[in-house]
Amino acid sequence: MFVNTFLTRNIKKYSKKIKNGVKLFFVISFIFALKSRFEWYIICNVRFIRKGATMEWTQITINVKPEDVDLVGDIANMTVPYGIYIEDYTDLELGVQQIAHVDLIDEDLLKKDRNIAKIHIYIDPEDSPAEAIAFLTERYQSQGIEHTIEEEKCEEDDWLNNWRKYFKPTEVGKKLLICPSWYEIEDTKGRVVLDIDPGLAFGTGKHETTRLCLSTLEQYVKEGDRVLDVGCGSGILGIASILLGADSAFGVDIDQMAVRTAIENAKVNKVADKFEVVCGDLTEKVEGKYDIIVANIVADAIIFLSKGVVEFMNDDTVYIMSGIIDTRLSDVENALENDFDIIDKIFDNGWYCLVAKAKPLQ
Repeated sequence: MFVNTFLTRNIKKYSKKIKNGVKLFFVISFIFALKSRFEWYIICNVRFIRKGATMEWTQITINVKPEDVDLVGDIANMTVPYGIYIEDYTDLELGVQQIAHVDLIDEDLLKKDRNIAKIHIYIDPEDSPAEAIAFLTERYQSQGIEHTIEEEKCEEDDWLNNWRKYFKPTEVGKKLLICPSWYEIEDTKGRVVLDIDPGLAFGTGKHETTRLCLSTLEQYVKEGDRVLDVGCGSGILGIASILLGADSAFGVDIDQMAVRTAIENAKVNKVADKFEVVCGDLTEKVEGKYDIIVANIVADAIIFLSKGVVEFMNDDTVYIMSGIIDTRLSDVENALENDFDIIDKIFDNGWYCLVAKAKPLQ
């Protein structure tokens, strides 16, 4: 299913921001899933659909037991080409604590029913909701899954452009200008322009962790460098590295949608011939040596990655790590101390970026 790995420090503030959207029909979901060996992620898909539209879509909601949500979601995703969203609040407090390390959770979320999970899909006005419901009913009954299905109409008025209007060009560091791919800019002020369309992947240049990585790459990328981007998301870091002078970049992400988004963004920035992106878990599909390794992920993933990343490093490789919330800094530093020397530490609004080099072999 389509997922957008969204790293957030203050869930309560984020939920409030969504509630304040005037005349917007919003869809928000939190899914907690254990990602291959290392960390619980909070996966949050948000779509804004403005009311008052002329086209009617059909929202289908499937109510099931939480233990059936994965199979039910996989079947539901067969009916639509553009993804689904899931509400499952079974382990809300645990997930928030493990990911964001905060205790502030919106009261409306705390009141959600923990005994029911909801899978939502939207049916295009040109498609038949009855056919989708018939298909779902038949498949769920054949699997012996207890469920109920609800159907309601919702209107659409170019929701894609409604969310796009909130993304504006952003200056990062001393050299970069991150520009939405649909935005025409007249004066770049001498900055290197990186056109980005995040799609459903993480990485627009606005989040602190991404900005930390981008500004740090400015300092360390040299002409001719080979760059490895672990957890590449939208591809923004790999693309930026090439625009800053790197000879090539190799990106890997566990989410196939992120891989597709990164490839498209590379084409938009005319660096597709220098940026290879694959779907995989951390470094399982990585080969060779790199001059720069950048990982904008989460603390536990960085700790796990760091156990074997030296295999892909030259003697002078720079290892850039971000996505480290302040309460997890010591954990990451402790995990690095035996094999790495930390040469730089940058802080921005609760998040850390570390720069390290491998210690010489004894």
